[in-house]
Amino acid sequence: MIGPRVPVSEHRTAHLLRALLALAAPGALLLLGTVACAPRGTSASGPPAVAAAQTSASCRECHAEIFQTWSGTDHALANRPVDPARDREAFAAHPRATAGGSDFALAWTESGPRLTELRAGEPSVTYTAQFILGAKPLWQPLIAAPGGRWQPTDLAYDVHRREWFNVFGEEHRRPGEWGHWTGRGMNWNSMCAPCHMTGYRKNYDPAADRYASTWIEHGVGCIQCHGAMPATHGDPRAPQPSTPPAPFHGDRQRMAEACATCHGRHEPLTENFTPGERYADHFRLTLPVDAGTFYPDGQQRDEDFNWTSVQLSRMGHAGVTCLDCHDPHTTRTILPAADNQLCLQCHAAPGRLLPGGVRAVPIDPSAHSRHQPGSAGNSCVACHMPTKNYMQRAPRHDHGWLSPDPLLTRELGIPNACSSCHAERGLDWAVAKADEWFGSRVRERQRLRARAVAAAQSDAPGAAALLLAAWQREDIPAWRATLLTLLPRTRDAAFGRDVAAASLSAADPLERAAAARYFFGAPDAAERLGPLLTDPVRSVRLEAAWALSPTLPAASPARRELDDYLALTLDQPAGRVRRAQDWANRGRLAEAAAELRRATEWDPFSPGIRQSLGLVLAADGKIADAAQELDRAFALAPDDAPLALQAALAHAEAGQLDAAEALRQAERAEPRTADYPHALASVLQRLGDREGARAAAARAASLANEP
Repeated sequence: MIGPRVPVSEHRTAHLLRALLALAAPGALLLLGTVACAPRGTSASGPPAVAAAQTSASCRECHAEIFQTWSGTDHALANRPVDPARDREAFAAHPRATAGGSDFALAWTESGPRLTELRAGEPSVTYTAQFILGAKPLWQPLIAAPGGRWQPTDLAYDVHRREWFNVFGEEHRRPGEWGHWTGRGMNWNSMCAPCHMTGYRKNYDPAADRYASTWIEHGVGCIQCHGAMPATHGDPRAPQPSTPPAPFHGDRQRMAEACATCHGRHEPLTENFTPGERYADHFRLTLPVDAGTFYPDGQQRDEDFNWTSVQLSRMGHAGVTCLDCHDPHTTRTILPAADNQLCLQCHAAPGRLLPGGVRAVPIDPSAHSRHQPGSAGNSCVACHMPTKNYMQRAPRHDHGWLSPDPLLTRELGIPNACSSCHAERGLDWAVAKADEWFGSRVRERQRLRARAVAAAQSDAPGAAALLLAAWQREDIPAWRATLLTLLPRTRDAAFGRDVAAASLSAADPLERAAAARYFFGAPDAAERLGPLLTDPVRSVRLEAAWALSPTLPAASPARRELDDYLALTLDQPAGRVRRAQDWANRGRLAEAAAELRRATEWDPFSPGIRQSLGLVLAADGKIADAAQELDRAFALAPDDAPLALQAALAHAEAGQLDAAEALRQAERAEPRTADYPHALASVLQRLGDREGARAAAARAASLANEP
């Protein structure tokens, strides 16, 4: 009699739970999306009151020139009250704005800007905007919503073209979706305010699902980057000498890390970062491990901001930081990028000695680029810092300073700057020219990384060996951490055990954290990771605590720190999923299911959350309920064959006839995989369809014998 390779009952008690726990690894959490995106003691549910705390105005008397250069910048205007002088035209001159599924009637009234959302077949809804989010090249009206919420509309105003547009293009997001402008994916309190306000505190109450958010002032003000000054700061009569504002105490890295808190893609670990503190104590940096976030060579793909790119770069590794190129008060570059002036401050002969002790390579732009001075091809930033538009109309430069490589475009679909200018010449021409002019040596390590990352993302045969080969040649900690993080996803992950063990004591916390992730679920995890529970860096401690969560004493510092981290994002589906994962790790499956049900209410169209709920229910013995949730997940992702297999196995365990049809759908979605017809043969045998079972078994055998 033909049976499944793994009995269904064993599948329920082992594989389904392992699948859930695999989702639980930090850095492998469900990505639920990103957004386009009141003074402390000021409630988010009302207009701002005068703050008692220090504000940027407090600094003006002594720092008038700096205050003046800052006051009109994107930082200063990152969030602001509606201003008739600035905003009246946008509303008064455009009585109707329709874009990307959004349809608003606009007007300027005595009470300010009014937006009436027009929905086909539904009553219209009128809102009044009190605040504006953003400055240039676009801004969005902020609308007050129940529960202390503020929501930026998906309708945004282009200040250069003087027109309205939709930040999501033609996506046509629907009401009820997590990412709709009224949903949690566009919630200002959670997604925007921490980087658009000064002294912001979210103050979310998970029991009431309400915010009582506070802030010190609108926009990114002085104390957001410098911290609050002591009362005697700047007072010539003070008995103690005035201390310089943080983080400017000579630590270049800490200065840049203050910028990274908003100019990096990451997961927050706390909400109490103070300028001058270590970034890794408050944030988990997003590394290029997921195909939808970065390209395999580290180029920006999704809305990644800049800090990851800098950390991955050769220049960042040599000690180049934000302030080498940017004035923090004007937010402009310290020299023009035109005519390569900015880059030549380091790369003009003989090459500047960089903080890391490395001398910058001297470069003659014309000889290096083979393009005429003044042309796009002669521009350093055009080739090494290509731009990508975000929110439809906000171009941002990549800060990885990679070499354009048409060969990686051919192999892996990674974009390159050469082809963006010379598309008419074709890719073969670009590959040949790049090899003729530059050879392969300068891009050898870049190619090794990209091929290893791409192989790991697809779990290609030999991926682990490629990752380890790249790791052995790598000296940039962020890349070493990336390669280590990907290792457990491969079929031959065990080959990297010694490398991961050695990395537990690496100097860089990114590497130690990645090594801790490798040992999640390992039999010797407690022995390996126990010492990291007292690591000096919070991000490392949390990785160890996550892996050892089932055995952490309730009153231990590690358990308390982990619980504080888990409580930080309970206002979002991802936070509920994270809490559910922790409950599941500890065997508390009923509590895990409750958290996941709340997450499905907040993001009803996410197949990943429903899949997680189905796996938890299956592990808890609620097989019929599990099958129902897995069916719902598969309906949202009909091309996900492994998901169809999970649903089918749950139906089979519950003794339901739906199992066969679910497996047929899985086989149609992925016809080259033997697992699906093999499982179908077992189910059909149970149902008494011997002929169908033999046919399915034959298909499985044929596929299994293919090379």
